Amino acid sequence: MTQQTARKFGIYLNVKDGKVVRITSPYWWPEPPDWVLVTEEVNAPLTKIRELVKEKGLYPNPQGVTWGQIPLRE
Repeated sequence: MTQQTARKFGIYLNVKDGKVVRITSPYWWPEPPDWVLVTEEVNAPLTKIRELVKEKGLYPNPQGVTWGQIPLRE
């Protein structure tokens, strides 16, 4: 795995529906503009993620952010 690939790992927020996913493998990469990297800390708890979302102004209701699922490949 390249260093550039490893930099993409982290917690991503879907800015449309307030779902976050943990990316720890190159199976699927979230694409902008719908997905935004919240933190590269892959083990961040949801409370910390919500704080970061609020600080960065990424979603209008940070307390409504919940875990989502990585989409299945077709």
